[in-house]
Amino acid sequence: MGQYFGTDGVRGVANEDITPELALGIGRALVRTLREEGAPRPRVIIGRDPRASGEMLESAVVAGICSAGGDAVVLDVLPTPGVAYLTASLGATAGVMISASHNPVADNGIKLIGPTGHKLSDDEETRVEELLQRFDSDRPIGTRIGRKRHVAGAVEGYIAHLVAAAGAVDLRGVKIVLDCANGAASMVGPTVLRRLGAEVTAIAAIPDGTNINDGVGSNHPEHLQGAVVRNGADLGIAHDGDADRIVACTSDGTIVDGDAILAILAAHAKTTTGIDGVVTTVMTNLGFMHAMKDLDIPVIQTKVGDRYVLEGMHESGYVLGGEQSGHIIASEYATTGDGVLTAVLLLKAMAEQGRTLDECTTVMTRLPQVLINVTGVDKSALDDATKVWDAVKAAEVELGDSGRVLLRPSGTEPIVRVMTEAATADAARSHAETLAGVVKDVLPAG
Repeated sequence: MGQYFGTDGVRGVANEDITPELALGIGRALVRTLREEGAPRPRVIIGRDPRASGEMLESAVVAGICSAGGDAVVLDVLPTPGVAYLTASLGATAGVMISASHNPVADNGIKLIGPTGHKLSDDEETRVEELLQRFDSDRPIGTRIGRKRHVAGAVEGYIAHLVAAAGAVDLRGVKIVLDCANGAASMVGPTVLRRLGAEVTAIAAIPDGTNINDGVGSNHPEHLQGAVVRNGADLGIAHDGDADRIVACTSDGTIVDGDAILAILAAHAKTTTGIDGVVTTVMTNLGFMHAMKDLDIPVIQTKVGDRYVLEGMHESGYVLGGEQSGHIIASEYATTGDGVLTAVLLLKAMAEQGRTLDECTTVMTRLPQVLINVTGVDKSALDDATKVWDAVKAAEVELGDSGRVLLRPSGTEPIVRVMTEAATADAARSHAETLAGVVKDVLPAG
């Protein structure tokens, strides 16, 4: 990754790391890149989540785009996958999403989207970074300066697309609690499910610019669990701030994570449209792998990150992929993870099977999983830490086919993540704590 761009765009504290000056520069550099690639007057779609700093950064990105000779089409508040969908469907040259996803309100970020609705490639982001740091003497003047525009009905087009994904499914009589995280799905999410006939109780759906992800949404499913039980709902669904992920819960408040949702969708596709295989990450629960083996559905595992899942889907031709965190990609309908779309497809699978969410989750048995973040260590020395890997091998021998071990360095922090799975929670915890201790002893920070 480059100086600014990570696995999911540029992200940091708004007005400290992600400044208006940086946002303006990214807007300019994006348009300069597009012009070098042959677009004489690029048209760039811009959306944001409702956090307060988004207004400031949106204005700066628009200024940068127009300054470099591109036209900025402003959509205001919209989920990230909505920006991706509209970038492609409106024939734009590129898209920009201003959001820090599930991060706290103080953070913000900038994601760049190509004309097909996919995130820009690493090479394209590298080119944007190069131009961001290079002086531009050829600044457009007069009529060559770009303009800021709005497109009437654009958001309605995205909503109609999501509703259409349900086909003929009628959700009348289904009671749903929908936690919108006071984020980008606060209008779109309830609207889509109500148009499909569901009885929707929307919570955390009044964003004020300061309350996004604040004790609500997919990072805080306890908020959803309590509301589902109190309201006597059939199920609950929670999104994160930019609505590209989903967590669900059953009528009794049992959490259903991305692994289980992906298993439900894969199993349903196996019996309906057919499915060649599924793509997920190395963090996927071993119970998912066992379930797919039982269903004779091939699985490809990638590094953690939805961009890597999407790369695996492109390389394999598989149309379904996702992560435990709730990023689910159904490429028949979308170019990126879409939490609202995933909710629609999950409800469609339930309706077509005539089963409750609780009944659908029996497709997989989740193995107890423990994750320990070992802080204050020299993660760069992990690859050559023989004592650590010897300990991992010993744990793997003891676990056999009933569990597994995964060690990996954090991409952004001085942390080594130790994850273990086993037949019992006590065994998973014991192995994780033992390995975390070895990592701490062998890799002290310099």
